[in-house]
Amino acid sequence: MDKSNLETIIDSIVASMETADKAREKALPLHRQAIRHCSLAIRAIHRREFENARQELSLAQQTLDNICVLLQPHPEVYYAGFLQDAQKEYAEASLTLAIVTQSPLPAPQDLKVSAAAYVNGLAECVGELRRHSLDRMRQGELLLSERLLEVMDEIFSHLTMVDFPDAITRGLRRNTDIARGCLEKTRGDLTACHDNQHLIAEMNQLRSIVQQCSSAPAPNH
Repeated sequence: MDKSNLETIIDSIVASMETADKAREKALPLHRQAIRHCSLAIRAIHRREFENARQELSLAQQTLDNICVLLQPHPEVYYAGFLQDAQKEYAEASLTLAIVTQSPLPAPQDLKVSAAAYVNGLAECVGELRRHSLDRMRQGELLLSERLLEVMDEIFSHLTMVDFPDAITRGLRRNTDIARGCLEKTRGDLTACHDNQHLIAEMNQLRSIVQQCSSAPAPNH
């Protein structure tokens, strides 16, 4: 065996791995930065600060683009999972913003994310829609809560048709099950809110009748 040849091969492999490791070390802080921008976008959405949300999503997209440039020469790192996780968070925030503002839904190619990141982001978006729906219920905006519930139901129905192994969908089945729970809880909360409103309306009507009767002049005998 040619020992010098083996040494050359190993040296080449080590150099390649060192380059990939350096790219990974540069990408990890960017990954955390992208997720932070997505979290700030979600918070802005629930506060109805939609322009702030768009700005945070723009920064998240720029950061994801930088990660892709760093990792594309290194597929073993590119597909390690953390980039796809950041893409999922970006898809979730982008889809939540589109639904809450009643804008057209962006497609995976619009967001530059993988299909698996998109559908998992869509599933997790249901949880954010539940949160937004509860906020609207507390403000007495039941019609808006009903619209959000309809969207949640539509998302869940479509996700159940994406039936492939987890190796392809990256855990979509679990996220779809969680979405189902969010959907049913929100349906129950909205039903209870409607019942409370009806009860309050009936009590107010009864109170008005009682007040009218008590203020009416006594009959003359």
